[in-house]
Amino acid sequence: MEMMIFFDIILIALGVWCVLKGADYLTEGAAAVARRMRIPEMIIGLTIVAAGTSAPELFVSIVSALKGTSDMAVGNVVGSNIMNTMLIVGVAAMVAPMTISKNTVKKDLPFTVAASMLLLFLAFDHFLGHVGGFLLLAVFALFMAYSIYTASRSQEPADDTPKEQSSMFKNTCYVLGGLLLLIVGSNVFVDHASNLALQMGISEGVVGLTVVAGGTSLPELATTVVAARKGQSALAIGNVIGSNVFNILLILGLTATIHPLQIEGITTIDMAVMLLSVSFVWMFAFTRFKVERWEGFVLLIGYLLYLAWLIISL
Repeated sequence: MEMMIFFDIILIALGVWCVLKGADYLTEGAAAVARRMRIPEMIIGLTIVAAGTSAPELFVSIVSALKGTSDMAVGNVVGSNIMNTMLIVGVAAMVAPMTISKNTVKKDLPFTVAASMLLLFLAFDHFLGHVGGFLLLAVFALFMAYSIYTASRSQEPADDTPKEQSSMFKNTCYVLGGLLLLIVGSNVFVDHASNLALQMGISEGVVGLTVVAGGTSLPELATTVVAARKGQSALAIGNVIGSNVFNILLILGLTATIHPLQIEGITTIDMAVMLLSVSFVWMFAFTRFKVERWEGFVLLIGYLLYLAWLIISL
């Protein structure tokens, strides 16, 4: 029994590594191909790079849904969003106060609150079907169209300076290799996380909210803390909040469209915590466009209390 648990933990870690490396390779290769095709940097940032940071959640959620573990798919997204806004922003703000851009406060944060409310409404009956999935994808398409439109209006003149470009063959290998690692890693991760939950008597929903969400949120955690130390917090928190929008609208929308999600282990309280967490970040940032150290401490304490509630309710 103990050997099986140890074996599952090792393979879960291996799956996480494959998913994270796969996302890196896919993003790097796809961005390089886009540059060779002279696609503007603004479009690359809003689409390929943004989607690349959410690729771990996307593949893990889709694989989870196809394998019949809907709770893990939804728990992955809900848990990742809670972790992004409470743990990651909280720790980063404690390292150094985080300055937040006006665009993030006025557009991204309120839109994330609205997306969280929409998910809470659609999944209130613990079911997210094809219609709900299509609606989430439609809202995501509108959000992306608006983001690209507003960014293109403020876009600086293109830099015509020649840039060193790697070969198309190498970039294609990066894209294909990244996809392969994502697919293999997601399957290994989901299979052995499910096994671990079964052997330890833990629900798949709780595993999705904690283990799976933590594994897929590692890039945001590392990037945001390092950026805060370097004084580049505005860009980092924009990426964290942006990934929350991608997680709800694109990932759950696409997952529910492919396979309807019957949600049993994710409660209304989990959804409400997700909504409250981003609402608190918006409230903290709204006053002085900054999240102070004490506010980061409040977010971190809130996350630890939520984890304690999860453990007590097992």
